[in-house]
Amino acid sequence: MSGKTSYLAGMAAEDSVAADYARRGHRVAARRWRGSRGELDLVLEDGDGFIVVEVKKARDFARAAARLTRAQLARIYGAASEFAATAPKGQLTDLRFDVALVDGAGRLEILENAWA
Repeated sequence: MSGKTSYLAGMAAEDSVAADYARRGHRVAARRWRGSRGELDLVLEDGDGFIVVEVKKARDFARAAARLTRAQLARIYGAASEFAATAPKGQLTDLRFDVALVDGAGRLEILENAWA
């Protein structure tokens, strides 16, 4: 896959994940939010808190899940901490970390509270 094709596939995957959360009543607070520690694919409102979603796309769910590395998790956590600092409750803001896996057919598998 070329760089542009990969980028567009990633954007399409994020769009479908955002739409899935919207159907369940969550509003997108940020897309591709970038802090000094990294980028958050999606941040959704969840009452007084937020759901941070890392989107991974591959041919199948197992390959998508395998693309999530320990270093990425650390960057996501750091970026989420920066994002929370911008909220009214600051570091006391409730955060949930989900992973959204998207396969080659566009099917979704959401792993809620994946860091727990």
